[in-house]
Amino acid sequence: MNVVTTKYLLEQSKWKKIRERRHGMANDVDMKKLFRGMQEKMILDHNLLREHISHPTTKGNAVALRWIKFLNNYLPNRYCVDGDAFVVDHTGRCSGQIDLVIYDRQYSPFVFLEEGIKYIPAESVYSVFEVKQTINKEHIIYAGEKAESVRVLERTSVPIVHAGGTYPAREKFDIVAGIIATSSDWTPPIGKPFEKAANTLTSSQCLNIGCVLDGGSFLLKPDGTFEISSKEEALISFFIKLFVRLQELGTVPAMDIDLYSRALDSEQL
Repeated sequence: MNVVTTKYLLEQSKWKKIRERRHGMANDVDMKKLFRGMQEKMILDHNLLREHISHPTTKGNAVALRWIKFLNNYLPNRYCVDGDAFVVDHTGRCSGQIDLVIYDRQYSPFVFLEEGIKYIPAESVYSVFEVKQTINKEHIIYAGEKAESVRVLERTSVPIVHAGGTYPAREKFDIVAGIIATSSDWTPPIGKPFEKAANTLTSSQCLNIGCVLDGGSFLLKPDGTFEISSKEEALISFFIKLFVRLQELGTVPAMDIDLYSRALDSEQL
């Protein structure tokens, strides 16, 4: 094989690789590796926030914003993710302040914004999360109380008119609640002490899912036990299990806007 032929073959090989990359024929993507890299970056970012921001509220808000950005980037567009929000119902009752809310805008169109704080109708909520620097018994109980303040609100449901007729009012699902933290005060991060604290919560306070970035993730199973991931797969496990739970919920109930309008009218009287 002469030099010209060798150069030609090398050139053809190079262009073949370029074409393969363009047409999605390159080597398979290692999703675990991608998520682990993302997890390591998030841990680094959160640790930098701890080191350089001394004010607790400012630090907490910054951490919550990182999680909101992550979920907004990777969840489908049907899911809106916001923080510093209150969940309200048509009777005027209001939840505690929620760090992170995943909600729908298609069938529950109203989101009230006042002085930078969002008021989200209870009907539109899929999931709520408490975001903390660390996970411990006190924070588990606090997250459970926040979850309960959302779940006790009254949610309406009306039929949905479509081109082919009318869908009946759908049954209201149980809102998913959880806690997200950078690290844990326990050793192991998610073990017996965590389970003992979580098991003190009532049914309306229960935490279905959560993530400790440098410790692992957890999922509450139907039998009341917890499925716990390794710390290396904390982020990918949490994201996939959250996405599956959201898919299982389907679509939020269509809110009875008339009831909300009556509440507004009564305020004017």
